[in-house]
Amino acid sequence: MTTPSPLRVQAFTSADVAEQVRATPGWAQHYQQMSPGHFAGMVRCLDLQGVEVYEERMNTRVEQSFSAPGGSLSFCFDRSDNSLYVLNGESRNIWITPENYQEVAVVFGPAFVREHGVDVAALEGLFMAPLNSQRNALFSGWLSSTLTRLSQSEDAPCQQVLARQLLDDCLYILDTASVCLDRGELWRRTEERTIMRKVSEWAADSPEESLNLLQLAQVAGSSVRQLQHAFKAYTGITPSHWLRLRRLNGAHRELLTARGHTVAEVAMRWSFWHLGRFSSSYQALFKELPSETLKRRKETRYGF
Repeated sequence: MTTPSPLRVQAFTSADVAEQVRATPGWAQHYQQMSPGHFAGMVRCLDLQGVEVYEERMNTRVEQSFSAPGGSLSFCFDRSDNSLYVLNGESRNIWITPENYQEVAVVFGPAFVREHGVDVAALEGLFMAPLNSQRNALFSGWLSSTLTRLSQSEDAPCQQVLARQLLDDCLYILDTASVCLDRGELWRRTEERTIMRKVSEWAADSPEESLNLLQLAQVAGSSVRQLQHAFKAYTGITPSHWLRLRRLNGAHRELLTARGHTVAEVAMRWSFWHLGRFSSSYQALFKELPSETLKRRKETRYGF
């Protein structure tokens, strides 16, 4: 009889928002820093061979444009408001986390979903809707403490037993949860979600492209007013502010690659025509001058 491999909790820390996405392979993700400060992130992961448990923490506000692995079913517990969000592999989403964000998620892979006969199609209408249950906080807290316990002890349960328990528990909590939206609000959220889905798809497919406000409204298939309402609901900021932060993050990524460009060249590439204002805005967001980012990357690359 083959002895099952021991359960191991892997932990990743990151000092840049671009590094954070590498800790969750299989997800299509794009992160951008949206509030000032030195970024600090952490991801803990437990792999149960077909089922994964993640805990993620980030200190700054971060825009997440993401979709779950194809064919999977994910239960994501937002510990900032104790809401449950259910995702399937076709969900493409964009939103901005609050500062000091913490999330715990259980991801059931496609093979596990098929093997256990989970009818993902039956959940249509619940994906990415905030679901509330009195048990959300208790269950997400238990998941977090379980990761801590398994990282400190060799007395671990059987992988298959724990994976099956997680499926039963998640489906039970889903059954006791309620969608906290009335019919009129649900219609508005559906319209806003459609707008943000189009924005998310554009942002994910065209990371190097920059638009103005009117062009973004055309991408979303909406009026500027509808676009503003959708952004307020999903991100808490205006579309113009989001576009500016997106350009700053694009410049930040490019400076980190150190492709031989100067700060001025990078600034103009991202439509910042006043170098002094660019440097000031960049420093306010990332807590270092663009020239310092460029120097830091070169020192790391060449081992100075």
